[in-house]
Amino acid sequence: MLQPDRETRAEWTKTVTAFVEDFIEGLEAAPASSPGTAFLSPPPAETPGELGELLATFAEAASQAVETAGPRYLAYFPSGGLYSSVLAEFLAQTTNRYTGVASTAPALVALEHSVIRWMCDLFDLPDGSGGIFTTGASLATLSALHTARQDRLGAHDPSGTIYVTAQTHHCVAKAAHITGFAPERIRVVPTDANLRMDVGEAEAMITEDRANGLQPFLIIGTAGATSTGIVDPLDDIATLAGREGLWFHADGAYGGAFRLTERGRAVLDGITRADSITWDPHKSLFLPYGTGVLLVRDEAKLRAAHVADGDYLQDLDHGTGLPDYADLGPELTREYRGLRVWLPLHLHGVAAFREALDEKLDLARHLRAELAAIDGIEVLPSGLTVVVFRSADSERLLKDINGSGRFFVSSTRLDGRVTLRMCVLSHRTHREHVDEVIDLVRRWRV
Repeated sequence: MLQPDRETRAEWTKTVTAFVEDFIEGLEAAPASSPGTAFLSPPPAETPGELGELLATFAEAASQAVETAGPRYLAYFPSGGLYSSVLAEFLAQTTNRYTGVASTAPALVALEHSVIRWMCDLFDLPDGSGGIFTTGASLATLSALHTARQDRLGAHDPSGTIYVTAQTHHCVAKAAHITGFAPERIRVVPTDANLRMDVGEAEAMITEDRANGLQPFLIIGTAGATSTGIVDPLDDIATLAGREGLWFHADGAYGGAFRLTERGRAVLDGITRADSITWDPHKSLFLPYGTGVLLVRDEAKLRAAHVADGDYLQDLDHGTGLPDYADLGPELTREYRGLRVWLPLHLHGVAAFREALDEKLDLARHLRAELAAIDGIEVLPSGLTVVVFRSADSERLLKDINGSGRFFVSSTRLDGRVTLRMCVLSHRTHREHVDEVIDLVRRWRV
């Protein structure tokens, strides 16, 4: 029976709610990683199953994982999943409205659009700006690159050239590959001693490439590098892009939310001049995985790069005054992603997010200072809430920290050497957790 009665639905809800409460309450004591062994579920039977048994199978599978929702997950960028966003997703999936075209659910699209407008205002983007929620910055970057190509080159041009640094996220190279650019059309600009783009070198490379018959059209500035949290000199990049006629894209997938804070606004100076900005609320707004956004200075350019039509759409009204999201990205069918952002912002208030981000900045500063005071630990340049450091045997230190079962951290390579990396970003991570990992490193010996 695909449509259970009210009593059955209530029982199902009660069972799932109990699981959710137990899961959340257990996060403080949960191991940071429990890899386990993958197993395949048997195929579905012809007869109905029992929810409790199926939920137990799910619980067992979910427990055999890195605990990305826990307070001691300091690797990569966590996605803690605010409970308010979980409720929003439950509502969105229950009502199951189609929001690719505004006329099919105009009031819901208006809610989503209001959040996009708030985000545009956060980055001081002008009238005519806009954007779209995506599954994450990877898809947003693909749309941004495609839009930049259409706007600056007019069509695909194999001589089109993109400028990045070694710290630029690899999703840019992936998007360039998907859109048909050869690897050699991605030019890696040298960085300075603090791993920030050397804008003078970028200018020289652009000049040389033009002299060699190439078509420079896109430059990427990173607003919080994945490896280090470092922010490129965004204002200088914006000036160079304007002078050379390049599209300026700012990758704020991780760092974008820090515009909410006074310190973040200072560090991200220049991001407001970008032609496009990617941002992952599932990182620094603590929302569930699958919540990204692309913001553009001129929404008309985003629409021109993505709009399509079909005879079977002739009955739809496109004159609502609201964006048709199917015309702003590659997806025609899409989830109603706006509610998982709209509800938490309105329910908790923006100040709560600002306070949480300020706390993480404070914790990262504390972590850097304490690690730097430990004999045998070298702390390297980093930014925002990412902290990078190494020892005489970084690989062993990484193994021992993660082997403790208390924490899960990651590593990267800087100057060709393995370097440990911690990111303090989960809304569940507080001073006691940071002090615990500091003590773990302090007690470690090669």
